[in-house]
Amino acid sequence: MPVQLQRLERAFFGIKTPADAQRFMDAHPAFARYYLQRQPANEKELAAGLPQLATNAALQQLGRETAAAFPDSAALRQDLGEMFRRVHHYFPDFHAPPAVTYVSGFLSKDIYVNDSLLVLSLDWFAGPKASKRPDLPQYMLRRYTPAGLMPMLAQNVSSKYNRHELTANTMLDAMVHAGKSLYFASLMLPCTPDSLLLGYTSREMVGLEANEPRVWGHFLENNLLYSTTPFLVQKYVGERPNVPEIDKTCPGRVGRWVGLQIVRKYVASHPEVSLGRLMAEKNAQRLLNDSHYRPMKN
Repeated sequence: MPVQLQRLERAFFGIKTPADAQRFMDAHPAFARYYLQRQPANEKELAAGLPQLATNAALQQLGRETAAAFPDSAALRQDLGEMFRRVHHYFPDFHAPPAVTYVSGFLSKDIYVNDSLLVLSLDWFAGPKASKRPDLPQYMLRRYTPAGLMPMLAQNVSSKYNRHELTANTMLDAMVHAGKSLYFASLMLPCTPDSLLLGYTSREMVGLEANEPRVWGHFLENNLLYSTTPFLVQKYVGERPNVPEIDKTCPGRVGRWVGLQIVRKYVASHPEVSLGRLMAEKNAQRLLNDSHYRPMKN
């Protein structure tokens, strides 16, 4: 699928004065509106702030490192086109938004996507060799590499189709919702291993796969599936270096991994269900029941 892709970094680093900033915003109105949050009330503030950012020596260095990490616009355009082609295959009403790349200095979102615009703040994904990195713990930084960009984007795009009841707030709801997002991403990026989708090391993946019955057993034995306590749900589905309640080697966000296994089991048992129907299914309990997910001890 043809993709409009504009690299805004050069134009951004060319900003020296408020007048330059004004011209930059006028030339890229959707970017200014959605990503920079341009409004009449903050127009002057933005016009004054952008030159300070663009002429910052540390950010300029990060810009050069980002350009080295993503040197090939054609390759990036092709990756986006391939992914959007698959989205369109499953969801024919999908239209690829115009895409731009940018260097935000981590002051704005890593990825912004709506029907009108896709912004990839590539400095987030410049990788471990960059002089500056997002202010995140190491276990999260693992996902912020050039190879991690497309998996994260695919999960972002999934939110357009991934339905859930707003009042559904159990552990199981959170697990299955995350599992559907990961499953969607795995179909849009069929050559991407689960380790990259989840941001796990290969050792963590091997450990999880070997101990799947024990992990699932932990949720059942401790009556966790129907817990609505936000703190508990966060412990198993949210960001965390590990989940010592299961085992000190068990990686964080393990509930998402279990959700993916439930969704895959459901799909294997129901090949007639389209991806559109799967993503529209709001009832996590129904998906679990119909998946017959029961990992057995070897």
